[in-house]
Amino acid sequence: MSAVLIRGGTVVNAESSVKADVLCEGGLIRAIGPDLQAPAGCTIVDAGGALVMPGGIDPHTHMELPFMGTVTKDDFYTGTAAGVSGGTTMIIDFVIPNPKQPLMEAY
Repeated sequence: MSAVLIRGGTVVNAESSVKADVLCEGGLIRAIGPDLQAPAGCTIVDAGGALVMPGGIDPHTHMELPFMGTVTKDDFYTGTAAGVSGGTTMIIDFVIPNPKQPLMEAY
């Protein structure tokens, strides 16, 4: 997996925002800082004027959920594809356990 350098964006997290570059290699963030050096063969993404932030977590999704004789429209493929297009990178799917059924068993 090649390196990607996100250059010149405003990096935002829960504590701060700062204009910086983000270097990703092997699917991991390797460095965050101003004016980072691009490794050879690196893909450079111009993020000038854009916010750069971690993916969101949706803790309450309904994928293929049976309820009152119906099933929700989204399956895992379409639901997660729609989510990632809006910046959601993780979901916690909703379950309805039977009475006294352990939650993990219902999942």
